[in-house]
Amino acid sequence: MSKFGAVFLMLLFAAALNALRPQGIPSVAPARPRVLANEALTAINGGLLFVLLAAVAITVLYIRPLLSVHYLVGFALIPPLALKLVSTGYRFMQYYRQDHDFRLAEPPPLFLRFAVAPTLVVSALTVMGTGLELWAFADRFGTWWLSAHTVSAVVFMAAMFVHLLSHLRRSVGALAEEVDGRPAARAVSRRSILLASAILGFVLAAVSLTYASPFGSGVGGG
Repeated sequence: MSKFGAVFLMLLFAAALNALRPQGIPSVAPARPRVLANEALTAINGGLLFVLLAAVAITVLYIRPLLSVHYLVGFALIPPLALKLVSTGYRFMQYYRQDHDFRLAEPPPLFLRFAVAPTLVVSALTVMGTGLELWAFADRFGTWWLSAHTVSAVVFMAAMFVHLLSHLRRSVGALAEEVDGRPAARAVSRRSILLASAILGFVLAAVSLTYASPFGSGVGGG
C-alpha cells in the first residue's frame, strides 16, 4: 500500500469533514448575477474534481495493480481541471481589470491568491504534464520524469488541502443550491458546460485505451 495515497485520502477526508461542519453564515454584500454564476460554476466543478481526486488517491494506494485505472482517472481529470483554470482565471482577470461587479465581490485572502493558488496551478500542470509524458513514453527520455511527477504530486497534494479547507464548503453549498433551485437560463447553461466537461473527460479516458502505454513494466509507479 502506498503511504502517499493513504495520506492524500486522509487529507481529502479531513477537508470534507471541515466542509460539512456547521458554521455561521457570514454577512457579505449580495453578489451580482455574473459573479454568482461564475462562483457556482467554479464551485460545482470543484465538487466533480474532488470526486475524481479521491479516485486518484484510491488508485495510488495500490498503484501497480491499479496503474491502468490511474491513467483513466487522470485523463478524466483533464477537462474539469481545464474548466477550473478557465473559470478562476476569468474571475482573476475581471477583478484586476477593475470590473465593477467582481470588485464588489469579496476576494480570497492574499495568502490564497498569491501563494496557494500559483503553487496549485503550477503543480497541477506539472503533475498532468509529467503524467502524460510517462503514459506516452515511459522512461524513454529519462527517469527524472517520474521523480518530477512524484514531487509535483506531493506539492499539489499539500496546496490542494489548503485550497479545499477554504473552498470546499462553498462547493457543498453550491451543489445543494443547484439541486434545490429552479433551472434558470444561466443554470441550464452552467449545467451544460459541466456535463460537457465530464463527458469529454470520459471520452478522453476511453480514447486513451486505444494506446498501449509503455509505462508500467519495469518502471516504478508513483
